[in-house]
Amino acid sequence: MPQRSGLGRGLDSLIPGSESASEAGGINQVPVDSIQPNPRQPRIRMDPAELSELTESIREHGVLQPLIVTPAEQDGNYVLIAGERRLEAARSAGFKRVPVIIREASDEQRLELALIENIQRADLSPLEEADAYRQLAEDFKLSHEEIALKVGKSRVAVTNTLRLLRLPDGVKNALVEGRIFEGHARALLSLPTPEAQAAALRTILAKDLNVRQVEALVKKITGEKPKRSVKFPSPEISEIEEKLRASLGTKVSLQAGKNGGRLTVYYYSEEELEAILVRLLD
Repeated sequence: MPQRSGLGRGLDSLIPGSESASEAGGINQVPVDSIQPNPRQPRIRMDPAELSELTESIREHGVLQPLIVTPAEQDGNYVLIAGERRLEAARSAGFKRVPVIIREASDEQRLELALIENIQRADLSPLEEADAYRQLAEDFKLSHEEIALKVGKSRVAVTNTLRLLRLPDGVKNALVEGRIFEGHARALLSLPTPEAQAAALRTILAKDLNVRQVEALVKKITGEKPKRSVKFPSPEISEIEEKLRASLGTKVSLQAGKNGGRLTVYYYSEEELEAILVRLLD
């Protein structure tokens, strides 16, 4: 599997010999029914349209990229590490056997590998990613810094993603269903109570507010007076800000003028500043 630049150690380095296995004929054909789901799989939902497209591709061309599995306790059975969508699509296409690479993996590695594969493919929702980080932190006692190194993100980004788990269920459901974006959810975290967050969510949905508007709403609710009247940016500027927020893991403000503009990156501690500088200068 090609390793995406900057994404931790990648699958190949976490599964010793995964590249040479293919060259040495280490790909096995195993029954689909002998493969058990990964209990540490962070992804909860699959997009039906994407799964249907993959099913048609596999029906026509076969499974071109082997799944990665580890032996299960029961002889002849395996636990899936990577390739959940390929396995489901192969089942839907009527395949009885699929190509696999068999590797030994601990419980922690199963989660780590599934998490990295999904991040490489941009398959996880923010909450699925947050829950996977939570498992690494709580079940395997990894620090936020250690998690960040494993998945190739900044510690600040990992910490901010984990904070999404504090949101009330109504806000989480809106995020999962795509009615709000991660930037909306992060802004709501600044409100002091779940009731205030739920009320703000209703306003967001009723008025179709963008992230900058939500930040202004939160300031109004918390009594923080803006220094000047809020001028809402164009959709293009908002999209750029969203991408920068996701990349840097912190609040970003972009103000465009006739001849250039101003980009402001916010930080709230020396640690956050150091992490942002690493992202910008690496």
